[in-house]
Amino acid sequence: MSLLKVGQTLRGMLGKYVIRKQIQETVWFAENQRKETVVVKGVQGHPRVENERDLLQRFQPSITHLRPLLDEIQDPAAPPIIVLKHLDDHLLNSSIKKILNQKELKFVARYILEALSVLHKEGYVHTDVKLDNIFVNYQNGDNRFSEVQLGDLGGCYSVDSEFARGGTPVGAAMWSSPEVIMETPWNTATDIWSFGTVLISLIYGGDFNLFRPRTVPYGHEEYNLEVLKQQFRYFGPFPAKYEEIASPETVTAILYLMHEIPQSQTTPFSQTTEREVSLKDKEFISKIMKLDWRDRPTAQELLNDRWFLNW
Repeated sequence: MSLLKVGQTLRGMLGKYVIRKQIQETVWFAENQRKETVVVKGVQGHPRVENERDLLQRFQPSITHLRPLLDEIQDPAAPPIIVLKHLDDHLLNSSIKKILNQKELKFVARYILEALSVLHKEGYVHTDVKLDNIFVNYQNGDNRFSEVQLGDLGGCYSVDSEFARGGTPVGAAMWSSPEVIMETPWNTATDIWSFGTVLISLIYGGDFNLFRPRTVPYGHEEYNLEVLKQQFRYFGPFPAKYEEIASPETVTAILYLMHEIPQSQTTPFSQTTEREVSLKDKEFISKIMKLDWRDRPTAQELLNDRWFLNW
């Protein structure tokens, strides 16, 4: 049974909201007293909404590129329900409608990295960087985006959390780093891999994801393994030094991959034709997509990259 009903009035600390439409199981569109659309999120028996509220309260003052918290509902008092800013669209829809030009690509990339940089400096990992968690407002002109905001901080955790240290699976596999898929400890570098995956998807446009398995459907027991194989196929092999941080089980898994996908069957992304991906874009992506997380640049280092100079 749905937590909220269409037509229901919610009272927040700052105003009243009428539910207009359910978008997902835990997400609704509502109308405030000025007849503007806002986003309402609430879930029974799970800490995601509280976590997002707490993190936005902490980080909102220092960054404009996180989708902001507007209000917290007081009536009903439980479970926690939050009101968020509504934007025109998310990047998955935007890139399906029309491939991003270079100006749009770099505009979007810069603001995602700025949001990640603030989280990472404080030791927080977003864990779910993907196209439909990046929200945009439109404008006219050669850059159709006026605003870019990273959303859905419900699964954002500290690098010191039991989830990060224990290698708990997080996010959506297609966008996740190799260390997350192999259920080994992860940190802020996992967001950098996801950012690189987002960038590749935006360059190709449509509902493209380089790591989407071609042999099994979503939900299949070997789905994550097939994602890992795709990562290995395009950006492998794992460097020998990975043994320094890998458990014996992880080393066994990597040896299995090497056996399953010999070098003759790999298709290195670096060999992608310039007709598909420009040389400068390919160089930038190749710096990001490192199977060993220790080799990935930080968000701040990427912001200082020369890739951002000409756009």
